[in-house]
Amino acid sequence: MSEHDGRDPGPGDGADASTDPQGGDNCGCDDACEVGGASASGVPGETEPGDSAGESAGAVRAEFSVPDMDCASCASKVETSVRKLDGVGDIDPRATTGRLVVEYDPDRTTPDDIRGNVEGAGYAVEDGPSTREVSFSVPDMDCASCAGKVEYALRGASGVLSYETRPTTGTAVVTLAADADLDAVVSAIEAAGYEVTGTDADEAPDADANAAADGERESVWRSTRAVKTWVSGGFLAAGIAAEYLFGLELVVASVLGVSFTAAELLYVLGAAVGGQAILRNGYYSAKNRSLDIDFLMSTAILSAVAASLISGPTSLYFEAATLAFLFSVSELLERYSMDRTRDSLRELMDLSPDEATVLRDGVETVVPVEELVVGDVVAVKPGEKIPVDGTVVEGDSAVNQAPITGESVPVDKADGDEVFAGTVNEAGYLEVRVDSAAGDDTLSRIVSMVEDAQANKTEREQFVERFSSYYTPLMVVVAVAVAAIPPIAFGLDWVTWFVYGITMLVLACPCAFVISTPVSVVSGITSAAKNGVLIKGGTHLEAMGSVEAVAVDKTGTLTKGELTVTDVVPLNGNSEADVLRCARGLEARSEHPIGEAIVSHAEGTGVAAREVDDFESVTGKGVRADLDGVPHFAGKPGFFEELGFDLEHVHVTGPGEALSAEVRQLCDRHGCLNLVEDTIPRLQSEGKTVVVVGTEDDLEGVVAVADEVRPDARETVAKLREAGLSVVMLTGDNEGTARAIAEQVGVDDFRAGLLPEDKVAAVEGLLDEYGSVAMVGDGINDAPALATATVGVAMGAAGTDTALETADIALMADDLSKLPYLYELSHRANGVIRQNIWASLAIKAVLAVGVPFGYVSVALAVLAGDAGMTMGVTGNAMRLARIRPDE
Repeated sequence: MSEHDGRDPGPGDGADASTDPQGGDNCGCDDACEVGGASASGVPGETEPGDSAGESAGAVRAEFSVPDMDCASCASKVETSVRKLDGVGDIDPRATTGRLVVEYDPDRTTPDDIRGNVEGAGYAVEDGPSTREVSFSVPDMDCASCAGKVEYALRGASGVLSYETRPTTGTAVVTLAADADLDAVVSAIEAAGYEVTGTDADEAPDADANAAADGERESVWRSTRAVKTWVSGGFLAAGIAAEYLFGLELVVASVLGVSFTAAELLYVLGAAVGGQAILRNGYYSAKNRSLDIDFLMSTAILSAVAASLISGPTSLYFEAATLAFLFSVSELLERYSMDRTRDSLRELMDLSPDEATVLRDGVETVVPVEELVVGDVVAVKPGEKIPVDGTVVEGDSAVNQAPITGESVPVDKADGDEVFAGTVNEAGYLEVRVDSAAGDDTLSRIVSMVEDAQANKTEREQFVERFSSYYTPLMVVVAVAVAAIPPIAFGLDWVTWFVYGITMLVLACPCAFVISTPVSVVSGITSAAKNGVLIKGGTHLEAMGSVEAVAVDKTGTLTKGELTVTDVVPLNGNSEADVLRCARGLEARSEHPIGEAIVSHAEGTGVAAREVDDFESVTGKGVRADLDGVPHFAGKPGFFEELGFDLEHVHVTGPGEALSAEVRQLCDRHGCLNLVEDTIPRLQSEGKTVVVVGTEDDLEGVVAVADEVRPDARETVAKLREAGLSVVMLTGDNEGTARAIAEQVGVDDFRAGLLPEDKVAAVEGLLDEYGSVAMVGDGINDAPALATATVGVAMGAAGTDTALETADIALMADDLSKLPYLYELSHRANGVIRQNIWASLAIKAVLAVGVPFGYVSVALAVLAGDAGMTMGVTGNAMRLARIRPDE
């Protein structure tokens, strides 16, 4: 049968178009026409603006090249024309460069609309990229406060259209105008106090810096900052020894009329050395008008020193030195914690080899992977990593695909099989044809998507940022009040309360609180990627952990998606071989999965083909063709009832034909079958699709086809149900087939006879019932339903661009057993995020309450409230990396 014959695609296909009145299977012709979801065409220059830039949440920017717009009058006309469109925000016509930058709401207008209005004003719009995206490596940008300063600097940089900072990976992704000066952007970032160690652009501001960035990362404990911290600690320890062990109270120095004892001088040196980087960062914070931790700590240190100079006999040099040293230690610990998080992503990046052995003119040549082009053939020896996505053209081996798919057992590969970059050739020698250039392979896309996952902030992240924007100013006010009101209003010792104020100022920093969510998200997403699960954003990670039900498409998800012939029932004296011979002939020209399964089975059993003429598809029913000159039919049971056959009384043996009603009354039913009430329902109850074969006069037999249930389907469903989730199967199959599969795998409920659009309605119904639903499918045919669900999960996404791009979460291997792992990881991630948020808030609150009672010192505030909590939330988040699929 052809792909338009309209017969039931059965367990191996998608949705059905019609249902046979006698309980026959449904037709799948509509499934062939299903659109898996529209994707917008790429528009040069279209980007999402940085959150901090002040645009509306849904606004995007697009840049257009308008070379004829070369004067103020031209710019005015273009702006007036574009302004007529609905949903347009800021318009920036740049007559000096011939470029037009437009901010617009994509839900209300499109780049094509803007282009049309510009051309309607009489100005041609040139095609071609007018923007470029550059990723800058800024390793010292490791907290939200740092990111804020970098964003402020980028906001004023020339040629910057939008930006996105990622403190968890230490990168800033910037969309630039095509003619923007890269060095100017680097200078802007460095003016904010952060070194740029490299970019991913073709040109680099500093080749040596790039080389350093690509090389071995400097240990945080051997950095210049660390050395200064240890020296500061040494001065602090020496000062303590001089003051308390040796009692050295002699004045050893006098500067501008201010006398210093030995201990005080050592404290000042400790504050100066340890506070150098803090004061430098505080200067940039003040310059950028950022009320962040660097500004607060700088203020606290300078206030302590100033108070000491003013007060005369009362010295706060010890507090200044302690604050400088401990905060420097805190910064090192925070950097170390962030490096641990970044290492998990860096491990993914390091999976792909830098070089490959390419075969050219029969000669092996080692070249950088970047020099490989599509069509090259590379040699991969045992134990080597495969450098590119490609196809095996010679050799056979077992390949460890765990880095991509998470599969624990190596997969056999031979001629014609697909392989992925970063996987390991375990045994034999392989020659692989390059199918994707470096940077465009599956591993690169995974790494890119994991990095991009930080771009979309979760609801919790947005809440934390909003909360911290109120928390810090409020705590600064409280600190000032604590330092000033008791001495002024009640005459209490101002030095004591001034120290309390400094302590409150330390607690005003929300670092651990702000980083609590993103570090957990990155840890969870990276851990999942290492185990063959690609989660495309923290929002999806959190949502997956809170779903109440899982809707699972049957075909290719609960089942293997590979149809096989399971039963052949000969009728009227025919043998199984006779039935298969006719069925093979009728299906020889079919592209339908059922037809292909029948032909494959016949070939495998050695059944010869018959001569086929006048092949014809009977829409919605089946096919007909002449076999050796005799008309034959194959199709749904209802098709044969329309041809006049009595399917309730069919002879199994003997050469007779289907009986008429009159003859049936004379028959004692010996040797007869009731296909309608017995045979067909029985086969369908076993999850099989029925195809009847016959001529114009005789029924020759029945062929049953089924899609085998995955071996791990029942166990997977059981684990999901044990976790408290309801599991619902969606299928286009008839009720009997659906019920049989549902009972086999143990789902809670099922929906049968669904067309593609019906699956969307089914998911909407489940959303109404459960509130939050995950939909699991192949990511292509099920794209509309996946998009409708709270979370869409695509299976077997490795090597499938559509599934990688459209799904919220992709299971890289065709492995259903990863679903319980995915839910467990997401569920635990939600718990870790909640723990981090409330623990960081609780510690700050307890410390803040203890300050006015003298229970909390500056040292305790820094160690417990800042460094300790930063280490704590990071360590707690890293626990997610220990979750494995087999738990």
